[in-house]
Amino acid sequence: MNQRRLRVMLLTASVILMLASMPLAFDFSELEKAVSEYELDNGLKILIMERHDAPVVSFVTWVDVGGVNDPKEYTGLAHMFEHMAFKGTREIGTTDINAELEAMRVEDSIWYELREERKKGIRADSTRLAELENAFADAVEAAGQYVVTNDFQLKLQAHGVQGLNAGTSKDQTMYMMSLPSNKVELWMATESERFLNPVLREMYRERDVIAEERRQTLENNPIMRTIWSLMGIAYKAHPYGVTIDGHMSDIQNYTRDAAKAYFDKYYVPSNMVVAIVGDVNPKNVFKLAQKYWGRLTARPKPEAFATVEPEQKGERRLELEDRAQPFFVAGWHVCEDTHPDWPALEALTDYLGKGRTSLLYTNLVKEKKIAATSVALIGWPASKYPSMLVAFAIPSPNHTNEECEEQIFTEVEKIRQEVIPVEEVEKIKARAKAAFVNSLGSNMGLAMQLCGYQTGYGDWRELFRQLDKINAVTPEDIQRVAQKYLTKKNRSVAKLNTVEG
Repeated sequence: MNQRRLRVMLLTASVILMLASMPLAFDFSELEKAVSEYELDNGLKILIMERHDAPVVSFVTWVDVGGVNDPKEYTGLAHMFEHMAFKGTREIGTTDINAELEAMRVEDSIWYELREERKKGIRADSTRLAELENAFADAVEAAGQYVVTNDFQLKLQAHGVQGLNAGTSKDQTMYMMSLPSNKVELWMATESERFLNPVLREMYRERDVIAEERRQTLENNPIMRTIWSLMGIAYKAHPYGVTIDGHMSDIQNYTRDAAKAYFDKYYVPSNMVVAIVGDVNPKNVFKLAQKYWGRLTARPKPEAFATVEPEQKGERRLELEDRAQPFFVAGWHVCEDTHPDWPALEALTDYLGKGRTSLLYTNLVKEKKIAATSVALIGWPASKYPSMLVAFAIPSPNHTNEECEEQIFTEVEKIRQEVIPVEEVEKIKARAKAAFVNSLGSNMGLAMQLCGYQTGYGDWRELFRQLDKINAVTPEDIQRVAQKYLTKKNRSVAKLNTVEG
């Protein structure tokens, strides 16, 4: 083992051990030096951190696009493209790319005719509809005959991939995997290729998969349906009020042209960050990145999303009914996660409703026994833009939403009126510090953090300023943000009431 590798290993281990025992800020300057930064001519930012404790490497490709960027009539398209990214390229996933592309062209042309006929509503020609539906089903089948199912995943699995996955939120889309350290070039070639030459194959079949996901996670899930109904009344302008899956009618009307236009606009090098953490040599990685990722065409970064949610002027309420257990949820508008108030809001949320020692769990569940569970969360449904702090409860048998509501608002008012004891704030900081340290404990966790901070703050170095921000929070800060944000006029409330039959 060379001296540089040994130094990085020892440095990483010592940082984690010191963080676990130190209540005050720590100098991360040496750890920062272990991160190498590189930007290709096309604008792609690449961050690399050497960790030579095992011959593995974790990779994250982070795209600064999410559900907030979905165009009208195409809600959920960010999520749709995440699925499409696993369908392969012109070389991967097909037995005959030219024949497949021609079959896809026929598939698209029939779909456009069918889509337009359906839009006519009661004026649609039923005979023509039936003909087009049959022709479209045949076209989908014809295009599908050239598909090599799961070819992208299978090729990587043959080389030992672990944690191959992706995720779409309202704020961003990310793709991740880990591979043996001698497979860095394989990752460079395959990962860059799927964003250089994506083939949106099986799109019409895949949208049916997404529609079913929506049914299972939202439409057939009364609690999630209630939470997203709350988001719908809390957000009147900003798209945080729309589920990541999108509206069902939009899903069922996706077109390949719209998906391709979305890709061309947002999947550009200047809108992407790649993080590589593990057993690598930065100089070698940079050369490979230039060879493979440098093939992507330079294009301007898309304009920032401009819609701002107007200030809420009064409490909003809704009630749903279902043959399900009752459920209560309230939400307050708060700032975005890069705002100076965010660390104090996180501390407030921890004290209010995170874990079995929180106010809500202690008072509603353990002492009064009016709820089976009660939790508070911040950053719902996302936090790049002004977000929500939500608190919810599931009433115990023979207890009601109204009892839970009264007690939740009582506990919230306590935080507004009373300064939290210093010793409680120190416990909150200790938990926050532990969570932060844990996030740096794995290659994948660190790669995700580097990408997130680079995208959110425009500088990955902000990751190493977080302990300073945590340690700076005071009891008075927590009371201040409680008084600022947790007001009646700033909250929305939703109840799921049980009905029989």
